[in-house]
Amino acid sequence: MPADTPTPLQHAELDWDANGQPQSRRYSDVYFSRASGLAETAHVFLQPNRLAERFAALEKGQRLVIGETGFGTGLNFLCAWRLFEQQAQAGTYLHFVSVEKHPLKPEDLQRALALWPELDGHAQQLLEQYVAVNPGFQQFRFGPITLTLMVGDALECLSSLDARIDAWFLDGFAPAKNPDMWQPELFTQLARLSAPDATLATFTSAGVVRRGLLMAGFEVERIPGFGQKRESLQGRFDTQVSRPEKPWFARPGFNPAQRKALVIGAGLAGCASAASLAARGWQVSLLERHAEIAEEGSGNPQGVLYLKLSAHGTALSQLVLSGFGYTRRLLRNLQQGRDWDACGVLQIAFDDKEAERQAELASVFPATLLHRLDCAQAEQLAGVELRNGGLFYPDAGWAHPPALCRWLIKDPAIKLLKHCNPVELRRNGELWQAIADGAVLAEAPVVVLAGAADVARFEQSAWLPLKRIRGQITGLPMTGKSSALRTVLCAKGYVAPAREGLHTLGASFNFADTDPAPSAVEHRANLQMLEEISASLYQRLQADDYQIDQLQGRVAMRCTSPDYLPIIGPLAEATLFADAYAVLSRDARQVPQTPCPWLDGLYVNTAHGSRGMISAPLSGELLAAWIDGNPLPVPRAIAEACHPNRFLLRKLIRRND
Repeated sequence: MPADTPTPLQHAELDWDANGQPQSRRYSDVYFSRASGLAETAHVFLQPNRLAERFAALEKGQRLVIGETGFGTGLNFLCAWRLFEQQAQAGTYLHFVSVEKHPLKPEDLQRALALWPELDGHAQQLLEQYVAVNPGFQQFRFGPITLTLMVGDALECLSSLDARIDAWFLDGFAPAKNPDMWQPELFTQLARLSAPDATLATFTSAGVVRRGLLMAGFEVERIPGFGQKRESLQGRFDTQVSRPEKPWFARPGFNPAQRKALVIGAGLAGCASAASLAARGWQVSLLERHAEIAEEGSGNPQGVLYLKLSAHGTALSQLVLSGFGYTRRLLRNLQQGRDWDACGVLQIAFDDKEAERQAELASVFPATLLHRLDCAQAEQLAGVELRNGGLFYPDAGWAHPPALCRWLIKDPAIKLLKHCNPVELRRNGELWQAIADGAVLAEAPVVVLAGAADVARFEQSAWLPLKRIRGQITGLPMTGKSSALRTVLCAKGYVAPAREGLHTLGASFNFADTDPAPSAVEHRANLQMLEEISASLYQRLQADDYQIDQLQGRVAMRCTSPDYLPIIGPLAEATLFADAYAVLSRDARQVPQTPCPWLDGLYVNTAHGSRGMISAPLSGELLAAWIDGNPLPVPRAIAEACHPNRFLLRKLIRRND
């Protein structure tokens, strides 16, 4: 995927009329009818798409996917959500995908939604989760309702979307006032993304829209408009669109008769995978070899929401940005102060190179995500003396990973099986069996391998290039003076405000050692790192008074991949893959249409490295989307960048043994 500068975030600029209704200052247009926004949504979008009847017709386990151009105030989403609750039976699902170039600020969204008291219950749920909304794909969950909000240019976002849309809401500002959106290329993307017999509705009957939809393969007809508008449009997609794709990144198309899954490994990645599947109606058995969940890499007392971003739009940077928002929305379910704290993260500009990197980031990302502080400002915010200023992330902070894991698996559809350590996976008909000592521990048609580097222990996944990196943290008891620390401080390591009377600092990176016992050498390195971050905090914690053998510490093994991206998706049979696509070793430009030799029902979710708090929760949504056929929660290129098959491809193309 070519690197590019991130799309800058530009919030909506609003004017409010005498009745408290918003209008876009940028486009000089209204967000909804001044007569009645609710009635307009029903007349223009819900009824022409026959949503009441289609929601009622959904059978258990089925979903309907709505696509929208122009999220605006979220009114259409909330109305569709309310109608779904009124009409659909239990065990069915609604996925709403919307794009918005200029999202409303939280305070503006709250003011706009207050216009409809009848939607207050739904609006409050949206407002509670409306945090860390940054450029890119943002995923929200409301029970059986999923919202994928794409923040950015409509054409760019839809071009990167992988979904099958059943009903379209073409909203946004009028074609005469926002011509950049209503263009032929956008209608082509609508056709590409449409499921067979997808329906469409829009408030406008402008000729440019009618002609564009007809050219893209939609049947359209004029219908009576709402209020003072004489006409609007409804339509249906009746053209088969060829969707060429690389078969090694295609969806496997495995549809088991039983919606049952085994997830092996109950750390963050495994718990997130189990939670996302359970939210889609799957029965999940979660196998954990220890007596408790989150015993290994996900067991540290404090995990930092550390955003390792790039100013050049890399795959990792885009994944981090989407994952950060998703994690922040999940953390609101935990007890603040005990299990998480949005205290912010200050990345200290500890040398000239780091200062240059931070200046570049500050030039392309919104100030609501990050902004620069000089040394005096940083000290005032942190509460302790510092040598340098840095980059502050106000929505970030720390979390207690085991608490998040426990919350993720509280769904009754998830059955936790402790002391289960399968050493073999065996196929028996449509089922995978997890075997230990010749006995079947559990079986299901779908298996997710989420045990960090232990994923490579299984024959089917032994080819994955996983590596372990030892990390050690040090815990120092809070003192009266250290309690002044108000934010996480990061440099070459980190130190966090105290949780339950203990500051966490670390973590070391050791590629050579796999000893699970805390090391005196790495305790000393952590203390040295603390002193480099803040000599004042070092003194406040009385760090010189401790003997090394008195220090509390914990060792865990991070699992990473060669490109430092996680590995999320379906697994192929490596030898058959090499045979099927051998031509790539001679000409990498070829795209043979040989179906990928998938290991039906076998998936992996691992290699989150030191970014698990940010990437692992969203990885569950991506993994479940691969399995359940949902719209992907990240751009297709990012999903491919995280796909296990990327390593089999590179091996062929580079002719590596």
